[in-house]
Amino acid sequence: MMAKAYLAVRATVPEADRARFDHWYETDHLPWAKRVFAASKAWRCWSKSDPALHVAFYEFASVEAAQATQTAEETKALVADFDRVWQNRVTRTREILELVHEL
Repeated sequence: MMAKAYLAVRATVPEADRARFDHWYETDHLPWAKRVFAASKAWRCWSKSDPALHVAFYEFASVEAAQATQTAEETKALVADFDRVWQNRVTRTREILELVHEL
């Protein structure tokens, strides 16, 4: 049985851009990324410990499916759009996480 996996995209958003980023991610980027990645679920969070930290999660049936998103041709358009809209104001990192235990 394959373990579920998650792509976590961590973004550091300046306070001045937070409202615009929040709206854009909700209405544009998250739905588009979920479709492109063929993720089974997608959701996002704002950190209560660090108000600048936004994390989006995408769920996949396997680690391989999550990893494939990072080299897929369709992902290039998503990355280019993010870079075009936010330029160097929002930094981000991506992590692939494998579910190893769930109660």
